[in-house]
Amino acid sequence: YTEPTAEGLQDDSWYWSENHEIIFHTIEYLVGQTFPDATMTNDGRSGREHMEHARPRILRWFDLRARFGFNEWHSNVYYQKDVTPLLTLVEYAEDPAIRERAAAILDAVLFDIAMHTFRGAFGVTHGRSYKKDKMSSLDDDTWGLVKLLFDTAEYPYGSGSDPGAVLLARAKRYRLPEAIFRIARSDEPFVDRERMGLDIDEDGPYEPNPQAPYEFSYSDPDQLTVWWSAGALTAWPVVPLTIQVMNQYNLWDTQLFAPFSGLRNLVGDIPFAQDLAIRMRAMLGFGLLKEVNTYTYRSSDFMLSSAIDYRAGSFGAQYHSWQATFDPNAIVFTNHAFRPPIKTTDWYRDDETGSYWTGEASMPRSAQHENVAIHIYAPQYRQTNPGLFEFFRYEPYTHAYFPQDHFDEVVQEGHWTFGRFRDGYIGLYSFRLPKWVIYDPTEYATNGMVKPFDLRADGGPDNVWIVECGRGRDWESFAAFRTALSAATVEIEQYPRQAGLYGGFDVVYQSPSQGRMSFGWQQPLVVGGQEQAVSGFDRWDNPFARTPVNSRSATIEKDGYGVRYDIEAGRREVYRR
Repeated sequence: YTEPTAEGLQDDSWYWSENHEIIFHTIEYLVGQTFPDATMTNDGRSGREHMEHARPRILRWFDLRARFGFNEWHSNVYYQKDVTPLLTLVEYAEDPAIRERAAAILDAVLFDIAMHTFRGAFGVTHGRSYKKDKMSSLDDDTWGLVKLLFDTAEYPYGSGSDPGAVLLARAKRYRLPEAIFRIARSDEPFVDRERMGLDIDEDGPYEPNPQAPYEFSYSDPDQLTVWWSAGALTAWPVVPLTIQVMNQYNLWDTQLFAPFSGLRNLVGDIPFAQDLAIRMRAMLGFGLLKEVNTYTYRSSDFMLSSAIDYRAGSFGAQYHSWQATFDPNAIVFTNHAFRPPIKTTDWYRDDETGSYWTGEASMPRSAQHENVAIHIYAPQYRQTNPGLFEFFRYEPYTHAYFPQDHFDEVVQEGHWTFGRFRDGYIGLYSFRLPKWVIYDPTEYATNGMVKPFDLRADGGPDNVWIVECGRGRDWESFAAFRTALSAATVEIEQYPRQAGLYGGFDVVYQSPSQGRMSFGWQQPLVVGGQEQAVSGFDRWDNPFARTPVNSRSATIEKDGYGVRYDIEAGRREVYRR
């Protein structure tokens, strides 16, 4: 966006999202490496100069990913977009410092996918995903890559393009470390806790010169993409830099920002604009990918994953807050709809900026302990908004995706809905009585499903959903599982609305497997009398790696096989003990 644009053209490219950064810099670097003496007519610089421009930006991207993970956490769309440039650098960069670091970060991405893959499904919470990817893992952009590398899927390769899988299939320099392969295929139950991203203040209060975390700066234009790659364009500490750059490069006219051009007249007074960003953060921060703590429990019969206590009550345009996975099609998750369902017979048609299935109109406050999770919805902005903010509105209910066609059994008993897939069980409780939505397949897409798959809880956009998963080996039968959960005590206290905002709930659930669990909109998670952390996780905390946040090195091990890397030193070692 800093380079000249030919007269009469409008450059609508996204240069600043996390995956686009590494894609564009990889292209610039390798074009420069291939044509070092050629003059690039767009700006008059040589290929060598472009290569020198891209190199430090590539190294900074590597450094940020090693220290803080991925802003687009566990993304079943954009992890494939990260794999492609990383593998391209490993295969084609002549500089060993670039190659070794690219291979190390590629290890980190594939380790993340390996831990969060079940029966070939990368079925976990996602920082960014869309309806086209999240309703079935067979449709997501990592499907072919996962099938090729880990061979845990019973389904065939898809018919669509999959550059990640194709490039890995023909790679000559990169080989998947054995440790990561074994982690993906392990049947041992384990918990993975992770923390990714930077802790960007969106709540205020306003102060004239806010201090950025670590060594970063909110005012240095060279660090703009540190913040914009985290979707922090409207976070109040970043607002002055955002306005400065948008004015300098006339980004207001681009496709991305044109819908918000009406706000241009409000940004003359920077402190006012920052105060507005604080007051409207639950709406204006819809693309924010700040620090997140994720929790995943994987067993031999199911996987359950949640984004813990993340931006509760705020709009998240492409967030996928939690998911229970039994196979690529047998999945369950809840959602607060931003818009009503689109009347179309095209299953893949859905708005990418919040819709019926894509994103969360308001994020739940979530907590999870092993096989049980509690998700509390309470929107923190009004259902409709006037004037410049009329775009921000949402539906007066929450709902769940529970595809009956893809489970062996589904039984609904009052507030509970139960499912069985082979020896994996799930019970989903809704405080508001849920009912199946019946779609006419001549008007609404059903993706070939005959039975209802949309479980809607009318009565308000605030709700409590509780999910508990189980395994056949731990229960006498599926009927016994249902009986125990149906009889379990659920105590819910609902708080009144204040200033038009929902007050949330306090929840006590007597889990048959975990005992007494309590959690609330402003209360901690307590399990069996012990408070459980919902924040402050390590970068990785699991049986295979224990790595603190802000570390440039990591070691991943399984069954005596391992891979270790040090991004600062540019070293990577694959080994066997």
